[in-house]
Parts: sequence; structure tokens; C-alpha cells
Amino acid sequence: MKYPYLNMGVGIYLSYLLLGMVNIILASNMSFLSERMGVIRTDISLLISIVGIGHLLTINIAGKLSDRYGRKPLLISAAILYTVFLIGMPTTTHFTLAMFFALFAGVSNSLLDASSYPALNEGFKEAAGTATVLIKAFMSIGAAILPVLIVFLISQDMFFGYAFFLPAILFIVLGIYFIPVRFPAVNGEERNEEIDKENVEKQESNPHSWKEGTAIVFIGFSAVSMTVVIQTWLPTFGQEIIHLNENNAVKLLSFYSVGGLISVLLLAWLLKRIIKPITAMVITPIAAAIFVIALLFARDASLVPFIAFFLGLSTSGIYQLAMAVMMQMFPNNKGVSVSYVSAAASVAFMVIPYITGLLIKHIGIFSVFYLELAITIVSTVLAIYLSRKIKLFSKIYQRDKKYKLKTM
Repeated sequence: MKYPYLNMGVGIYLSYLLLGMVNIILASNMSFLSERMGVIRTDISLLISIVGIGHLLTINIAGKLSDRYGRKPLLISAAILYTVFLIGMPTTTHFTLAMFFALFAGVSNSLLDASSYPALNEGFKEAAGTATVLIKAFMSIGAAILPVLIVFLISQDMFFGYAFFLPAILFIVLGIYFIPVRFPAVNGEERNEEIDKENVEKQESNPHSWKEGTAIVFIGFSAVSMTVVIQTWLPTFGQEIIHLNENNAVKLLSFYSVGGLISVLLLAWLLKRIIKPITAMVITPIAAAIFVIALLFARDASLVPFIAFFLGLSTSGIYQLAMAVMMQMFPNNKGVSVSYVSAAASVAFMVIPYITGLLIKHIGIFSVFYLELAITIVSTVLAIYLSRKIKLFSKIYQRDKKYKLKTM
């Protein structure tokens, strides 16, 4: 069989499709959840931060469990915990209990990431990069579906909790689906001594590599921050500033998600044929800054969906690009290096909703998107710095390699 782990891949991608829905489900139901629990809308942003806390606290533990017990048990456990979160959140009327369920979502995210990325890498060795990028594509599909589902429930005057219950049922199905599915051996990839030797030489030629690694970690933080700001507050911006009704405001997330999906597919094609990851990492935040400015000055309701689309096009995929560059620069420590970027993403998911909630409460919605603009600018500066350093190290490496060949 050409693809012996195809069934595993299908299950993982469907899990991330559902994760795409889960990632925006709290922000998309802010008004309903706040009314049900008797809190203000900005308090719901605290729940989003708690999801990030759960992920941050458990990502390293999940990685160790994945290596020790295998990928399948963690995937099944993630499905179970996500089901608890999705059923518990819309049914509780106690904010304290909701915080507990949000923590479950963070733990589930860690279990899913720690098992899925290695499983895809081990199961699709010859196309590991493409397999990883497709995760973001399926997340974008899920994020595009959820607002449509919410709008349908509103139009039919149905209980908002059904938007939670549907993915919960699907997670249960996926948990059962994974039980008989075949998975590759843990860390079963054979090592190539020649490649390892070359990678060590590359790393030794980077005397300041810790600086570049730190820059990539900050880009990982900023990439997730950009996405969290838009996914959390774009509907609110649409309602308060553009004066859209609730249905049309939520639909903006669908336009954003469709842009994100196209961005990932386009990046996958461009990276394979035309540009390098670091080049794309410089271009995308510049484009994001342009469209954030367009949003800040937009007053025509007909233009905002297009701006949301292009925001998705320019902000999605930056996190995956950071992962690719990190693994390229630290080829002998991929697991450790990637974990730093993942931890930075968790911090962003934890901190940004809380900070933006305070900004909304004390200053207003515009302040949140000026923060977004500042993040895109910082990300651009860091990417330019990395691009120059990578070019410099590449020249040094090529020069040293030619010198060694001459002296042999």
C-alpha cells in the first residue's frame, strides 16, 4: 500500500478541522455565554486565556507521554477531553466551572499537538512538510464552518449550545475511529549519518544562533497573537464600529478563515516552487499591517468582509513558517526547538485575550487593533533580521565548505 497510514492522517486532519471550530467557539459565542453565566463579555476572553494556560502547563508533559506511550492513546484522550469541554461549557451557568472546562480544552490541545505532529512526520516521511502545513488548512476549514453554523442557529432561534454539541459528537466518533487505526512506530525514522554530520557543521557555523532562535520564538508569539486578536474581536469591531448586525459580524470570521485556508494552500505551492520560508515570513506581516490599517480606517460595511478575507490571507501560515525556519536552523534539535515556539504560542493564547479584554474595558475596540498593528510591525522587523542573518550564515557555511574541499 502506497500510503499505509492514510487512515491515521484522515483522522488527524478531521481532528484539526474540529479544533479550528473550537479555537473560535468561545469568541463567537461571547454574548450567549456571558448572558448565560451572568458575566460581562470581556470576562469570556478570560476563558480563552485559560485555554492557553492549560496548553502551556501541559505541552512538555504531553510530549514526554507521546514519546513514551505512543501517539494513539493521546489522540483518543484528546477527543475525550474535548468532548467534556464542548458539552460542559454551554450547559453550565457557573463561571468558575466554565474556567475548569476551559482548562480541559488547553490540556486537550497539548495532547493533540504532541501526538499529531510527530505521527504525521513519522507516517509521511517523504512529504512531512506538506503533511504539517495541511493541518493549518483543515483548521481554517473548521473556523470557516463554525460561523455559518452559528448564523443558522440564530436564524432558526435555536439554542446556541448546539454549536458546541455537534463538534462534541464528532470528537466522540473520532475517538472510536482511532482505536483500530494503524500508527507508525514512535520515533521510527532512520537517521542519515551524512546529513547529521552536515547539520552539525551548519550549526557550528552559527556562532550567534541563540539570538536567531529567540527571534523565531518571538515571531511564533506574534503570529498567534495576530490570529487571536482577529478571531476574538473582529465580530465586536464589526458590530461597534461598522454597525453590522450580529449575524453579519460573525460572518466576518468566515471571510477571515477562507482567506486563511487559501493562504496555507498558496504557501504550500509557493514554498515548493518559488520562495523560501524566511522570504514568506518577511512578506506576510507587511501585508497584514497594510490590511490592519485598512480595517482601522474602514467605514464602508461592504468593504469590511474583503478586508477580513485579506487579513486571513496575510496572517495565516506565519506560525507554520516559524516552525519550518526553526527546524531549518536547528536541524539536530528539532523537538526541543519546536517546543519553544509552541510554548510561545501558548503564552500568546493565554496573555493576549486578557490584555485585549482590559484594553476593550478601559480604552475601546480601536486600541485592540492598534495593538494588532504594532504586533505586525514587530514581526516584520524580526523577520527582516532573521533573513539577513540566514543569508550571512549561508555565505559563511558555503565559504567554509569550499575551503575544506580545497584543503582535502
